[in-house]
Amino acid sequence: IWATKDMGKMLGGDEEKDPDAAKKEEERQEALRQEEEERKAKYAKMEAEREVMRQGIRDKYGIKKKEEKEAEAQAALEANAEGSLTRPKKAIPPGCGEEEEEEEESILDTVIKYLPGPLQDMFKK
Repeated sequence: IWATKDMGKMLGGDEEKDPDAAKKEEERQEALRQEEEERKAKYAKMEAEREVMRQGIRDKYGIKKKEEKEAEAQAALEANAEGSLTRPKKAIPPGCGEEEEEEEESILDTVIKYLPGPLQDMFKK
């Protein structure tokens, strides 16, 4: 008899409703939120302490933060481009430009070098 009662519960039958279930669930959720806030506060405090230590080291050795370096580099670029009305020119990589035909010939010669003798003769004519 007890097995069938439990089977009914497992299959989604009428379960005994806990009258305080909603209240308990809400309390559990609130406890989880509270723990999460405490954990975040703890880690924020630890990170603040670390940042104070890092800043002390930076001051001692004259090191700048990444953000500061990037800001200075950006300011330098803007200062260089201030009088210019056009965007900065991009460098032309080596190998681009007029030497294209010469390069194609050298590639063809390289391919011909690796062909068998009779085929080499055909291409050289």
